[in-house]
Amino acid sequence: MSGESDTTAAFGLSGNVGWLVGGALGGAIGAVAFGIVMLLLDPDVLEAAIPAIYGLEPAGFLGWGIHIAHGIVLGLVFGLLVTRPSILGMLRTDVETDVLSRSGIILRLIGAGLVYGITVWAILPLLVLPVWVDAVGGSGAELISGAAAGSLLGHALFGVVLGAVFAAIVDLRDRNPDTPL
Repeated sequence: MSGESDTTAAFGLSGNVGWLVGGALGGAIGAVAFGIVMLLLDPDVLEAAIPAIYGLEPAGFLGWGIHIAHGIVLGLVFGLLVTRPSILGMLRTDVETDVLSRSGIILRLIGAGLVYGITVWAILPLLVLPVWVDAVGGSGAELISGAAAGSLLGHALFGVVLGAVFAAIVDLRDRNPDTPL
């Protein structure tokens, strides 16, 4: 893609570990942004519901710690996915649509992050979480089910922040899509 150097961070990490740093940091910062949304909408989710899914009692910043750890893991998965040859190739492909053809890798990674955040919302809180809560005895099920229905905004924000931080940290301009890691 032409003009890519104008839209990609010149200081970006490259090589085999860049996606690990970008994914972990993007996931942590995205989780903090999502956590702020949760604090504004329903503070009990961070304080009580998140520890409850592990059978833990609410204790200080335990919910925040678990939430950020979740974000880091999900950020690492995002980094792994967007650096795979098939997905990276799609992100770097020139297309016929004027809007998409003018967008650089940064905007495409932010879009990929948005899609990823919504996908995480559709899978984890809507499908996996109810099964998990039933398996650990149903503690906090009311809080969790209400949180799942209202967390689409938070997951979308998580994905956008994750994609933006990843794009700012990891230099994918010259990355060979055939390199496994």
